[in-house]
Amino acid sequence: MLFFAAIAGIGFGAISQPPKRAFIYIALLAAIGHSFRFVLMNTFGMDIATSSLFAALIIGFGSLWAGAKVLCPMTVFYIPALLPMVPGKIAYTAIFSLIMFLQTSENSEQNRQFLELFFSNGLTALTVVFFLAVGATIPMFIFPKRAFSLTRKKLHKSNIG
Repeated sequence: MLFFAAIAGIGFGAISQPPKRAFIYIALLAAIGHSFRFVLMNTFGMDIATSSLFAALIIGFGSLWAGAKVLCPMTVFYIPALLPMVPGKIAYTAIFSLIMFLQTSENSEQNRQFLELFFSNGLTALTVVFFLAVGATIPMFIFPKRAFSLTRKKLHKSNIG
C-alpha cells in the first residue's frame, strides 16, 4: 500500500511539474500519510474522516519540513500527497446511488435505500475531502512566517540591513 500511494503521489505531482528533487518527498509524504490513515482505521477502528484529518496533519507538517529542504511552497508537496487519499469509491457510490434513485421512481422502498446511500456516501466523501484540506493547511496557520518563506534562501545577519 505504501508503494502504490507513493506512485500515485508522484503521478499527481508530475502534473504540476515540480522540481525533480521534490518527487522523493512527495512520494514519501503520500506513503506516510496513506499508511497512517490505514493504521488508524484498521488498527484503532477510527472512522475514515477523522483518520484522514490526522493523516493530512502529518502530510501538512511534513510538507513544511520538505519545503524548507527543497525551497518549494508547501502546496507542491501536500496536494499530490493528499490526492491518493480522496475517497473515490465512496464518491462514486454516492453519484451512482443518486442516478439509481432518479431511475427507480416507482418503488418507494428502493428509492429510500438509494437516497440513504446517496446521503451517507456523499456526506462521508465531502467530510473526508474537507478534513484533508483542513488538516493539510493547519500547519500554514500555526507557522505562517515559516510557511511563506520556504522559497527564500536563509538570510544571514550580515545580509540584513
